[in-house]
Amino acid sequence: MCAHEQGKFWEYHDKIFENQRQLKNPDLKRFAEELSLDTESFNTCLDSGKFKEDVQRDYREGSAAGVNSTPAFFVNGRVLTGAQPFEAFAAIIDEELEMAK
Repeated sequence: MCAHEQGKFWEYHDKIFENQRQLKNPDLKRFAEELSLDTESFNTCLDSGKFKEDVQRDYREGSAAGVNSTPAFFVNGRVLTGAQPFEAFAAIIDEELEMAK
């Protein structure tokens, strides 16, 4: 969210997913620098915990909905967990469309 404030949510998102074993604060700050964010603003945002409650709320809501790993997708309330091929999505969508008739 600190990167989002600077218009680089997806760039930062991609960076942390590419580096999932390096998610300590110094790593997060280095990623911001590598993406040419305003590091002073980013670091202040991160250090302050400005979005901590938002992230915790999202985590709680995901857990309550049955999400226990990423990626997780919902198709008409049905959860599809993990990296899935197109066919897995198509099968669920087809089943849901059939039930809706």
